[in-house]
Amino acid sequence: MLRNANTVTLISAPSPWMGICANLSPPLKKGGRGDFNRGCAMLKYNAHLKDKARRLRKNLTDSEAALWSRLRNKQLLGIQFYRQKPIGEHIVDFFAPRAKLVVEVDGAQHLEGDHALKDRTRDRYLVSLGLKVLRFNSREVLKESDAVAEAIYRIAAEQLNAEIPPGPPLTKGG
Repeated sequence: MLRNANTVTLISAPSPWMGICANLSPPLKKGGRGDFNRGCAMLKYNAHLKDKARRLRKNLTDSEAALWSRLRNKQLLGIQFYRQKPIGEHIVDFFAPRAKLVVEVDGAQHLEGDHALKDRTRDRYLVSLGLKVLRFNSREVLKESDAVAEAIYRIAAEQLNAEIPPGPPLTKGG
């Protein structure tokens, strides 16, 4: 995990989701209707947030871009991560539906009273959906990227009940 235990916040609750998407058969087969949504609940979101999410994806902060380079292309346990993903009335920085994991990168403004309160409210909402929320500060993502990637790797593996092999979690970067 992280060297400094005070810098990562982990929030979780029992999952109300219907099933884990990882165990589904391919979505389409010849002559069939497909069964992608069988056993997997899709999270609802406010459609008005789509344009804002697109703008945020085009304008990542330096710390978000650094972390995205470690999460994209299924580099971490073969898990698909999405960036700037609308969930409910919120847009989360990174979301891995298969692992039911949200990763947030917080700038200095998140330490202020109003932002901190909004973050707690948002975290409670996400946890109520059965998601696990990890928060890292942006400086930590830039200065300790290996430790951040390791923390995400360990939590994602735990979420998937996967065995964690010895050795480095990622082959690219760091």
